[in-house]
Amino acid sequence: MLGQVRSEVCMTDKKGVGQLRSFYDNHYYADTVAGSGVSLHLRRLARKLLPNPGQRILDVACGTGEWLAAASERRAKVSGVDIASRAVSLARRRLPQGIFAEAVAEALPYADDCFDLVSCLGALEHFPDKPGALREMCRVLDKDGRALILVPNAGFLTRRLGLFRGTEQVAVREDVLTLEAWRTLFEANGFRIERRWGDLHLLSKDWLLKKGWPHLLPRLTQALALTVWPLNWQYQVYHLLVPVMKQ
Repeated sequence: MLGQVRSEVCMTDKKGVGQLRSFYDNHYYADTVAGSGVSLHLRRLARKLLPNPGQRILDVACGTGEWLAAASERRAKVSGVDIASRAVSLARRRLPQGIFAEAVAEALPYADDCFDLVSCLGALEHFPDKPGALREMCRVLDKDGRALILVPNAGFLTRRLGLFRGTEQVAVREDVLTLEAWRTLFEANGFRIERRWGDLHLLSKDWLLKKGWPHLLPRLTQALALTVWPLNWQYQVYHLLVPVMKQ
């Protein structure tokens, strides 16, 4: 297994992990400071996914740790990995009780079957080796655990109309798939979908006012539209996954 992981790391380095690490350290997180607040959206998500204290959660591409902060409020045992050293440093400062590592998703530095929940929120689309990352998430997940993956949807109506061309991370890598293509990818790498639902984090003051008051009305219109659009039109979709290879 170790030889296989090392091989995958070498392969992903050739595919641009070094470029990704540089982008996140020197651009994406360059001006970010350690946060302290937790959004209402993430608190609701933590209540849904972490009903019992003491659950072990790993967040892959944890960033500065806001989602893990919400999980920690539910008394979860939190761990996180990210390829960006600056993000890991900020996450450690935010959650000194957590366990954090600078690592690639394709070679997670953990033993088999050691987490109850593995999450990867808004990040898989940026990974050079998505199958390798999913297999690693499945490996470290307990047989009775779940994986929570948030990914963008190529069927997003605003995108199909040409009004949205991706996040700022498209400059380095952003692979947006249809929901059916995501399903195929998950099922080919050890998972089945237990449940899916749309991401409604846009219904928040922070997102609505992110570009200032002049943009409030169009952003509010888009956010409200997501509450009634079918899943195939949603911007991002949560996938709650079961590790079928272990059952």
